[in-house]
Amino acid sequence: MKNINRMASHLAGFPSGANLGGKVSHYRVKENIYTEGTQADTLFYIQEGAVRLTVRANHQRSAVTVIVGVNDFFGELCLAGYPFRMSTAVALTASSIRTIDKEKMLQMLRTKNETSNSMVAYLLSSSKKYRDQVVDLMTSSAELRLARVLLRLARLEKDGPAVVEIPVLSHQTLAEMVGTTRSRVNTFMNRFRKQGFIDYDGGLEVHQSLRKVLRSR
Repeated sequence: MKNINRMASHLAGFPSGANLGGKVSHYRVKENIYTEGTQADTLFYIQEGAVRLTVRANHQRSAVTVIVGVNDFFGELCLAGYPFRMSTAVALTASSIRTIDKEKMLQMLRTKNETSNSMVAYLLSSSKKYRDQVVDLMTSSAELRLARVLLRLARLEKDGPAVVEIPVLSHQTLAEMVGTTRSRVNTFMNRFRKQGFIDYDGGLEVHQSLRKVLRSR
């Protein structure tokens, strides 16, 4: 995990066009970064903000598959040879995102140094994270999934801070992320607030105590 953090920290400090090249673009809330089915020849690194990835099945409503935030990569499936985007990426908040050319990244990975090793470790970790989120969607209750989503957005690990403020998301967006209805999300959020696990007044504060929900189910 330390290597992954070093990789993210290293990339965060790149000036535009240095080493991996590319540029930093700024996106508004709800602005598309790319859409499902378009050509995939770049990957992305989040310097500020958050992004949600969604997929659409059989012309039905889009389903949120993952949320990524600061120091995360997305669109990395292009490195595995996928020629087209498998999802749609949309900015959840105002975001600053570095676009990295696929060939540049592949060239870096072939050098087999500390940075490339960190990137490989990150990609493996990312694959496991996506798989775990799919399993969670299939096996956990909606309340438990919502708690995990809030903790993930706040990046509250076991040894993390007591409280983290994250951008306020609509209950409809949270419902899409969790795979439930807006009314149920509203019920759970009110319950979490009454229990002192979250607060929201302008910003949304997620408390470390929300982890109790995971232990009690």
